[in-house]
Amino acid sequence: MAFLFGLDRRTNKQARSPIKQLIKPQIWQNHIFVSVVVSTLRMVELKRALFALFILVSANSAHAACTGLYNFRFTTLQGGVVNLCDYQTYPILVVNTASKCGFVPQFERLEDMYKKYKEKGLLIVGFPSNDFRQEFASNKEIGDFCKKNYAVQFPMARKSSVVGPDANPLFKQLVEITREPPMWNFYKYLILPGDKQVYTYSSDVDPQAAQIMDKLKPYIK
Repeated sequence: MAFLFGLDRRTNKQARSPIKQLIKPQIWQNHIFVSVVVSTLRMVELKRALFALFILVSANSAHAACTGLYNFRFTTLQGGVVNLCDYQTYPILVVNTASKCGFVPQFERLEDMYKKYKEKGLLIVGFPSNDFRQEFASNKEIGDFCKKNYAVQFPMARKSSVVGPDANPLFKQLVEITREPPMWNFYKYLILPGDKQVYTYSSDVDPQAAQIMDKLKPYIK
């Protein structure tokens, strides 16, 4: 009986039976192994949670800090949505366009410029407007014209006003900063990264003219 229950009658103390001596180390090692595995899994889950929280906070902070010229979102003729907040580190060339304007061949130069430099950090945005009475009535007509005649792929916003009290919010800010509203179609505003500087160019200036490219090239990779 003493052997079965592990009781040493001579000392009245619990004795280690051969069975327990065989079982306990095995149980103890398994317990340690399970504990390590659980601790590791918990650490991995904690790291994942912290990383997700970091991404969320960073994204919210970036958008919370998005002010000025970048605090603007618009729907494109191509059916997408462009949020300028995502382009704070990009140079941005903004152009007010009109399909019936004599400067309309500049679409070809703008598209060529976009293809060359879009992967290097340049954003070009066109803003169709009928302020100078040279644009189609509907967004569909504008989109079809740009696609058919110039294969335009750079973002083109839906038609809006760019001058006067009805000007869209971006152009209102551009005019406020530069003190120079568009005088005609295909006026150009070059916004340097972080809106550190905004340069204006008249309608007759080619999109790839040296005076634009000299300002642009330090920022395209």
